[in-house]
Amino acid sequence: MKVKFWGVRGSIASPGPKTVRYGGNTTCIEIRTDHNELIILDAGTGIFPLSQTLLGELPVTANVLITHSHWDHIQGLPFFIPNFIPGNTLRLHGAFNPVSGKGVEQVMAVQLQYSYFPVREEEMKARIQYVTLAPEQSVQIGSATVTPYLMNHPVVNFGYRLEANGKSVFFTGDHEPSYNICAPDDEGYDQYQAFVDEKRNTIDRAMAGVDVLIADSSYTHAEYPAKKGWGHGTFESSIQYAKAADAKVLYCTHHEPTRSDDALEAAFEQALSLHTHQPGDPDYRLAREGECFEF
Repeated sequence: MKVKFWGVRGSIASPGPKTVRYGGNTTCIEIRTDHNELIILDAGTGIFPLSQTLLGELPVTANVLITHSHWDHIQGLPFFIPNFIPGNTLRLHGAFNPVSGKGVEQVMAVQLQYSYFPVREEEMKARIQYVTLAPEQSVQIGSATVTPYLMNHPVVNFGYRLEANGKSVFFTGDHEPSYNICAPDDEGYDQYQAFVDEKRNTIDRAMAGVDVLIADSSYTHAEYPAKKGWGHGTFESSIQYAKAADAKVLYCTHHEPTRSDDALEAAFEQALSLHTHQPGDPDYRLAREGECFEF
């Protein structure tokens, strides 16, 4: 299995000299199974350079798994070049939106309104298919089993576990570890704590034993109190998840867009200094645009 990062920044693309080492594109991760089946995690701006590399292997069938519909995770979809070429297939997977009452097809429909983009969906030359997923209901994509899990973010967000040929990856999308929003003396504290515990246990099981964990690590421990409730994790929470899951490799991603590469490395090193590496611990890495990890 191969994992390649095409976009690792969060919230908004941040190109420029201060982000050139780790990259300025928003979230997009390419997965290749051992049978070369193409699965793409999220369609941020990083999907555009990815799509350029696919022109040498047309026709392609691209299975895109959308974690959630915030702009930084979908804004590259209209620029996915194979969509404009006959013979290709884009199969878009994602969650049902309880607010709009629509499935994942809304992700394309909203962006491709003529007021916002010059090419309407009806004018796309590729075949576009939609698969609306349900939490913890696995689907088969070629040799890969894909299972979505509800994570903790202000909108419905799926984390995805991918398993193929005895290898596994888990991607959190945007995720903040659950916590009790009630005060200890509130009437609903115990009931909500039971919900939090159940949520944590489900996510722990979803991550258990993965070879590669790719986790939202937007903030430092010091920054988190001011960002609590925004739906993002920290370097520390990702390290704790990786240890609990007995993951082999942790990739910290969704880098804060205002953080330069130098500041990113400094924040990462500070987090590692608080978690002395022990035998059997995961290999901790910063996700870097262009990096390919094969296992």
